[in-house]
Amino acid sequence: MSEPDHLPKLRRGGKPAPPEQLPRQRVGTTPQQRGRYPDFDALAQAKHWDPVTRRVVLERVERVPKIRFFTPAEATTLGAFCDVAMAQDAEPRIPVLEMVDAKLYERRLDGFRHADMPEDPETWRRVARQLDVEASARGHHDGFAAAPDDCRREIAEAFSKGELDWDDLPSSKAFGVLMRAVLSAFYSHPWAWSEIGFGGPAYPRGYARLGAGQREPWERSPQFDPDPVQDVEERGLE
Repeated sequence: MSEPDHLPKLRRGGKPAPPEQLPRQRVGTTPQQRGRYPDFDALAQAKHWDPVTRRVVLERVERVPKIRFFTPAEATTLGAFCDVAMAQDAEPRIPVLEMVDAKLYERRLDGFRHADMPEDPETWRRVARQLDVEASARGHHDGFAAAPDDCRREIAEAFSKGELDWDDLPSSKAFGVLMRAVLSAFYSHPWAWSEIGFGGPAYPRGYARLGAGQREPWERSPQFDPDPVQDVEERGLE
């Protein structure tokens, strides 16, 4: 049985597995240029998409928006948080915060919020302040982004569990607000599609192989074993 360092909570020292455990991407781009599908590039299928879809997707790569909503200090803190949350430890990185910033600047909100929470834009600003306060309380006075990697991960994990005592913000709900936007931005980017082997938009060509385990001719099988979901189930670690 191989070492379980690729599984959450079972890594040596509790730190994220180094991306070097994954194959280096040979075709296209993925975050950190590593992935389970090293010979698959979702953007290679762009010629099969309709013009509107192609333009929208390519702009996510070619026209990264500038930060307009967050202040420089907020962007520094929240950019570091996004990197920790999505384990983007090296270039190339998906510009998660820039995509979230554009959404907030243009007021493209989700249309709902918790009754005891401010609107999402204000939630993001308050979280930025609180992350810096938390890092300072742990001895890193220059803020969250300047704290060591292990400190940032500790704060992010405590944030995810709702263990941070923030008077003006329920931290567990605030984490959900941020991650809803972070995950939406990350997995809307074609580099993430290449990383997970997703073939991209189905229009107008469509998908024909609809059975479990079937793949289209342009798709690739993963080149990294074991399957983390199956491995967890076999070990009884759900």
